Amino acid sequence: MSTKKILPALLLGLSLMHANRADACTGITLKSDDGSTVVARTIDWSGTKMNNIYVVSPRNHSVRTITPDGPNTGLEYTAKYGYVGLGMEQSEFVVDGMNEAGLVAELFYFPNYGEYQPYDSAYADRTIGDLELVSWLLARFATIDEVMDAVRNVRIVNIYPGASTVHWRITDATGRQVIMEITDGAPHFYDSEIGVLTNAPGYQWQITNLNNYVNLNPGTAGPSKLGALTLRAFGSGSGFRGLPGDFTPPSRFVRAAFLSSFNIPLKTGYDASMHAFHILNNFDVPLAVQYSRGAKLPDMPSATQWTVATDMAGRMVYYRTMYNSVIRSINMNDIDFETVEFQWHPLDSVERETIIPVTIQ
Repeated sequence: MSTKKILPALLLGLSLMHANRADACTGITLKSDDGSTVVARTIDWSGTKMNNIYVVSPRNHSVRTITPDGPNTGLEYTAKYGYVGLGMEQSEFVVDGMNEAGLVAELFYFPNYGEYQPYDSAYADRTIGDLELVSWLLARFATIDEVMDAVRNVRIVNIYPGASTVHWRITDATGRQVIMEITDGAPHFYDSEIGVLTNAPGYQWQITNLNNYVNLNPGTAGPSKLGALTLRAFGSGSGFRGLPGDFTPPSRFVRAAFLSSFNIPLKTGYDASMHAFHILNNFDVPLAVQYSRGAKLPDMPSATQWTVATDMAGRMVYYRTMYNSVIRSINMNDIDFETVEFQWHPLDSVERETIIPVTIQ
């Protein structure tokens, strides 16, 4: 397997992604009273600014995937469904998106715990790189059962030797959600009981670890007696005292699990989407915390490069970025996936906050 077979521009993009610290993505799931499911997540790359884009892909779009032998050497397929996705560096690398059948697929980094099959050029026509898997899932499938059957018939590999492995969160229009992890070269699916995903270790370990926080509850703790003393909380929210606040994947998993499980009433998918942004404010990673004292920091404002919330029933994709905290939307109801052209565009047309002056009368 030689990187010389990969085009220089592609190799540069893959190298950037491999060099970046990308281990702080956090995903949550919310349900609204009208039956909507909202999946939301942050995406974090702290090494350098990525070429962050959104992609619109039509039905009948033809693709041949990238392998370590180069572009257009892997699995060949034609899209059954149109989709909207958010990605980075190249239009092939969609990391989060929804198709017109209501399937959502998302990629999260999973360093040191996943293990793919080794690349074998004899099976190139059944091979797909992990960074292209979301695009394939969105283009071809409508349900989790379809995904589970199809994934077992392909070989998922790293395109770039030595790159980190990833795992996936997949949700279909019924609201069913699974986590897919590849270990020992085989895919494993876990029902997502609480709708949360971060990074390493594996999903089952993260669920077990929640038992360490059985004491946490919303509201205010106490008062309680301690001998002759009456102990009272200093303020509201003390029932969550002990909730981990650091940025490691296990701590973020615990924090996301508890914060997304206790909600204000969420009447609609729109309400749940907006609330998701408020919850995910707690996972916006200040760039400097991922670097040692005195290290040279990259020229960007945040390690959390963008945040997205997808209202599955409303077919709305909302996002904001590290450059502009104004929430933007893509309405999939307005897209004719039969006639729209395949296209991609930067998430930010201008990399600057939108400031709205307040007029004083």
